This record gives sequence, structure tokens and C-alpha cells, in this order.
Amino acid sequence: MIIMRTPKGWTCPPQVDGQQVEGTFRAHQVPLPAARTDGTHRAVLEQWMRSYRPEELFDESGRPVPELLDLPPTGTRRMSDNPVANGGSLLRDLDLPDWRAYGVDVPNPGTTSHEATKVLGTWLRDVTRRNPSTYLTMAPDELASNRLQDILDVTGRKWQVEEGRFDERLDRQGRVVEVLSEHICEGLLEGYLLSGRHGAFTCYEAFIHIVDSMFNQHAKWLQASAQVAWRRPLASLNYLLSSHVWRQDHNGFTHQDPGFLDVVLNKDPSIVRIYLPPDANTLLSTFDHCLRSRHYVNVVVAGKQPQFDYLSVEDAALHCARGAGIWDWASNRDDTGTLPDVVLAAAGEIPTLEVLAAAAILRERLPDLRVRVVNVVDLMRLLPEDEHPHGLSDRDFDTLFTATQPVIFAFHGYPWLVHRLTYRRANHSGIHVRGYKERGTTTTPFDMVMLNDLDRFHLVMDVIDRVPALGASCAGLRQEMADARLRARTYTREHGLDDPEVSSWTWPG
Repeated sequence: MIIMRTPKGWTCPPQVDGQQVEGTFRAHQVPLPAARTDGTHRAVLEQWMRSYRPEELFDESGRPVPELLDLPPTGTRRMSDNPVANGGSLLRDLDLPDWRAYGVDVPNPGTTSHEATKVLGTWLRDVTRRNPSTYLTMAPDELASNRLQDILDVTGRKWQVEEGRFDERLDRQGRVVEVLSEHICEGLLEGYLLSGRHGAFTCYEAFIHIVDSMFNQHAKWLQASAQVAWRRPLASLNYLLSSHVWRQDHNGFTHQDPGFLDVVLNKDPSIVRIYLPPDANTLLSTFDHCLRSRHYVNVVVAGKQPQFDYLSVEDAALHCARGAGIWDWASNRDDTGTLPDVVLAAAGEIPTLEVLAAAAILRERLPDLRVRVVNVVDLMRLLPEDEHPHGLSDRDFDTLFTATQPVIFAFHGYPWLVHRLTYRRANHSGIHVRGYKERGTTTTPFDMVMLNDLDRFHLVMDVIDRVPALGASCAGLRQEMADARLRARTYTREHGLDDPEVSSWTWPG
């Protein structure tokens, strides 16, 4: 690398109108702003242009002289055609182990629990081992915190300088780049992908915002380069966001922000994807898909705390392939040919938990109520098919969510994002979304969902309020739900823990 350091605006007129230009901030502006109307400025401009001696560089017809034409390299020595600058031409598929072999057993939905990212970490460990020169994991000092520490069983943390006496697992050839700078992690990973290789970036959900502008530029580059015929597709930029908004009982309000999803959805639909797998097996299936994909930005949000397992490996593969679907085992009297009275929808692991708990209450207390439970893994399925490659047609959307019945949608992020995605749907006015409302603190998991009205009791109240056949006839049940919220909050304030009736809940089967 040759570094040449020059004054800002070098070769421009040193002074204009008595003010220094060369070497100052003015060189970055318009050095001669009045050249169109001021003869003095125009004369300075002409003198400046002639200082480059154009008569020595061009012939009478304006073509560069032969000496200049002979300078540019040819073929792959050209910058635009250099394989190093067209990483897609060097890209090779990863050697990926079968994710199904790493799945967890699910004897019954909602009864066993695993740390989803810990399960994923065992698979990524072997991805790293089998791809020792083409796969990297970037982590801003959070690999173990996000439960991916199993990767360190087969590699160390990449490190090139001196080692301290308490350092561990450092390796000059390490396949994990762990440094407390989201900017450095993002920049290194983008460069690694541009050189024709693969990687993933794991980060606390709230702090991925630090690289918003860097993500923006990479997404724009992907979109623009996809229109250039000779550029080959790159491996996707994969984000794994954990330590998310709903499980920050030790960190608090500063660590509670799911808004990166909103930023991502501002980019061109052909480039971006967002996935919210509800359990360990769906996370494995999702990330396998992401590492196989090309020329996208994939954002996957998954928790690191123990959460319920819902789907077997086989069912997880089918559900992720659909992107959104009905969970028959959780629905109540959702008979073929009969419209449900209400649709309970969820996107995200904690919203899924609360929707299932609400569905269980409704099944027990209102057994004649027809409840359909829908789970969304691929957020882009909510968009119309003409807006995104993964979007559902109006017919498929209405088949899933209905065109007329009330929909209570529990969402991982800010509620208005779901409205933004579904505003063109026939039943948009019937979709009521619960999500994060910028109400957070250092508190217990269930108190956190109550602060934002995403809890199971409030979802039952929403059903009572929005199903016309219920209303006043279920006033007693609605009051019970309001009282249950109050008791749960009181217990938290008195004991510093969630009420065991809530924290020990499992799906009744």
C-alpha cells in the first residue's frame, strides 16, 4: 500500500478574494463560486485549468495522447475487472453440516426449553471447523454473552499484538473477531464478504444501531451492484441479534430497542430479509438458509435465555419454508370451512409465548370461541407479493389472517411496523398490534411485557374487546384478566421475581 498525503484541495487556487482556500475547509466547498458572473473568478479558473497543461495530454481532437492510452492495465489487471474487487467471482459455497442433526427433541410443544442461540452455537462451531479459510464470526465482545462460545472450541479469537497474562483463547489465525467496536466488526465483515467469503455478525439488538449508516451503504451497494452484469453475487451479510428488548432484566432501558428492524425495512425489498424464529429448531433452519443465500442482508432476532421448544426438526423446516402458518395444535376449534372468531398472531419468541398463554386461557375459559393461532417467522411475508419477493398474495394473506375477522398481533418490535407492512390488506382495519411502546426499565421478564401491554392477560382483554360476540357477556373474565395483571405486578414489586404461576407456565397440551 502506498499512502500519499497532500493538503486539502492541493493544486486549486491557493487564495481567492483574499481568503486561503488550499489546505482549508473552503477547498471542500466551491472554490470559485462566482465564476459564471465574475470575470476575475473566471480568469482564475482558466489559469487553474491550464496549470494541468492539457495541450500535453490531449491531441487536437480531444483524445488522450498515446502515452496515456498505453498506461491503463488490461484484462483482470484493471481495477473494475480484478477478481479481488469482484469477490462474487471467487465465492464458493460453504461446507455446511446438516442442521437437522443439531436440533432438539420436542416431545410436546411448549413443555421443554433451550437457549436457542446456544443450540445454534454448536452448529456454527462445526461450520467454522469445516470452513477454516472462508468463514468468520464477528462479535463486539459478546460472543459468549450471546451464547455462541462453543465456536471457541475449534478456534481462538483473532489477535495480532501482545498478550496479557489473563488473556485466553487468542490466536493469530483465529476465526472469531471479537472487539468492542460495532463499527470495526461491521467494516471488517463487509470487506471479508466483498473478497468472496462468508460470515456472520452477532450483536446485542439495541446496539446494532451503531452501524445503521454502514448497513445503509452496504445495502445500497448490493442494490446498485446487482444491476451491473459483470458483478457476481456475494455472500449475504448476516446479522444475529440477541440479548433483545424483551429479556434485559439486568441491563434495563438502555438495552431495550428493537428499532433496527425499521431501519432495515427502509431499504430496497429485493435486498433485505428479516426473520423472527420462535424457538431453537426454527433458528437452526433459518440460519442455515441465511448462510446459503446470496446478495442479501439477513437480520435474524433470537433470544439467548431458555425459551420453550415448539416445533420438531421436521415441523420447523416446513414452518420456516412457509414463513408464516397456522399452528393447529395451539388453535381452538379452527375447523376446516369455518371462519375463526379471532386470529391470534405472533412474530418473535416472547410474543409467541404470550400468544400461546393467551390462547390457553381462552381455550379453558371460552371453549366455544374459535381461535386461530398464526406464527410468522419471515416478516416479509406480511408484504404484498408485488412489494417483496417473499410477500403473500392478497388471497393467501386473507386465507391465513381472514379478510373480516379481528386479528390480535403480538409483535417483537414497534407495533407500527406491522401496520406499515399490512396497510394495503383488506382487513388492515381489523388488525390490532401489540409490541414495544418504548416503555422499559430494569425489571422482570413478565413485568417487561406488562409494561408494554403485550402480556397474555392483556391479549385476552384485547380479544374480548374486539370480538363482537363477546363484549359485555365476558365482563367478568375481562375483570379477572385486569386483576391478574395487578396481582402479577404486585408480586414482582414485593419479591423482585415473577409470579411462579406465570414463570412456571407450560403449554397444557
